[in-house]
Amino acid sequence: MNQGQLVFAQLMQHLPLTTFRRCVARYRGEHKVRSFSCLDQFLSMAFAQLTFRESLRDIEACLRAQQSKLYHLGIRSPVARNTLANANAVRDWRIYADFAQSLIGIARPLYVDEPFGVELQDTVYALDTTTIDLCLSVFPWAPFQQAKAAIRLHTLLDLRGNIPTVIHISDGKLHEVNVLDQLIPEPGAFYIMDRGFLDFTRLYRFHQAGSFFVTRAKSNTKFRRRYSHRVDRSTGLICDQTIMLRGIYTPEYYPAPLRRIRFKDPASAQTLVFLTNNFALPARTITELYRCRWQVELFFKWIKQHLRIKAFFGTSENAVKAQLWIAVSVYVLVAIVKKRLRLTASLYEILQILSLTMFERTPLDQLLARAVAENAPDIDEKQLRLID
Repeated sequence: MNQGQLVFAQLMQHLPLTTFRRCVARYRGEHKVRSFSCLDQFLSMAFAQLTFRESLRDIEACLRAQQSKLYHLGIRSPVARNTLANANAVRDWRIYADFAQSLIGIARPLYVDEPFGVELQDTVYALDTTTIDLCLSVFPWAPFQQAKAAIRLHTLLDLRGNIPTVIHISDGKLHEVNVLDQLIPEPGAFYIMDRGFLDFTRLYRFHQAGSFFVTRAKSNTKFRRRYSHRVDRSTGLICDQTIMLRGIYTPEYYPAPLRRIRFKDPASAQTLVFLTNNFALPARTITELYRCRWQVELFFKWIKQHLRIKAFFGTSENAVKAQLWIAVSVYVLVAIVKKRLRLTASLYEILQILSLTMFERTPLDQLLARAVAENAPDIDEKQLRLID
């Protein structure tokens, strides 16, 4: 299968190109474009992500060195630095945003049975925000503080497979709680979020839609205890209460009962207070759900380390957003290939192997399977536990 094709071309075969062309047509991405199509732009930027290029000049030099292979990569026009810079600055970033969402729609069913740490059949999302610092003089459209610029990635992560289902990119001044207005609550799903998203008016909208949320309470949250449930204190649980909110306006913002769980983490000895509108799950399961929220922090750390989203190839808002959405597309594409080829390697291992083999002609499944098998440590189970 795929014998004779370059590894990069084999990987890009998993892209739904018909969907990509629809996205281009929707925003007239190739209006008055004679050469260097949107697909050429996408493939060039995807190549930069997969091979860890640092600049437009870096991309140009690498692809010029392999000029005879560009056609076999799927790139139909020569890649010049100025041409790529102009494409990133001018062509609507929403083309790549919509295409990334279509890839997410393909990836999520592939990971529907993936475990995430809690035995629960419902869909569980983790919501969080990360900030990418920028230079204010270079990126004046993204003000953050008086002398700093930044953009924020507000991400809703499906914990089954760590697939980002919603990503909202804003300047640094947009508070993370406003992202709740961008979400359409999914009935029966769980939304795990930290205290930065505690807004009772917005959370009540989720409650009315039949969704469940788990968040942490602020120290100044006023409430009236209605009922206390029994808890096993040996598990770290301190109390499990049904409460009603108090205050001047808060009871109007959220008039329904809430569940308040107080828990002392045995590992850190930190006392945490959780609020949720789910009264069916055991209190210990609620605490474990919130612990799984850490996966979105690891996702942010992973993409910052392994994708090109901290150093940008352009300075305009359109160029930055286009690069971010293409980076997300590459991440999701690798996740799709991992499932379709039934690979046991992690996304990190796959990306590292791909970064060095873009111009090889080995079948993709054999390349990745062989590389993982060769790197497997030859030690027994007891030694593995001893090293850990």
